[in-house]
Amino acid sequence: MINSRDERAQDFGLLFLRVSGGLFLLWVHGLPKLLDFTAQLQLIEDPFHLGAHLTLSLAIFAEVLCPLLIVAGVLARLACLPILFVLLVALLVVHPQWSVAEGQFGWLLLILFTTVFIAGPGRLAINVRLPGVLRYA
Repeated sequence: MINSRDERAQDFGLLFLRVSGGLFLLWVHGLPKLLDFTAQLQLIEDPFHLGAHLTLSLAIFAEVLCPLLIVAGVLARLACLPILFVLLVALLVVHPQWSVAEGQFGWLLLILFTTVFIAGPGRLAINVRLPGVLRYA
């Protein structure tokens, strides 16, 4: 049986995981794409031939909006899905030649956001105030 101290530690652990992971993804990947959109259009890989503009817009959605939702704890599990998709595409489709060492940042982000997806945002999140199924999204 889990006591209240253990529950609080778990909630603070999930809060730390959400906030640190979300802000890290936002700072390292999301904001550079958002703030230098035009230059990033020339650099972005387009593995599904959607066009650079749409591909970059989808990456910005996954790397800017979704981390903000996760940090706040709003629809955190759903917000993890686009991030996980972008990470898997980057690691398995765009850069399949990377060794684990070369792709370690991506793999660690994959582990982090998969953990949030499985565990949820914890009780220190806005989700706890949402009604019904949205509380668990």
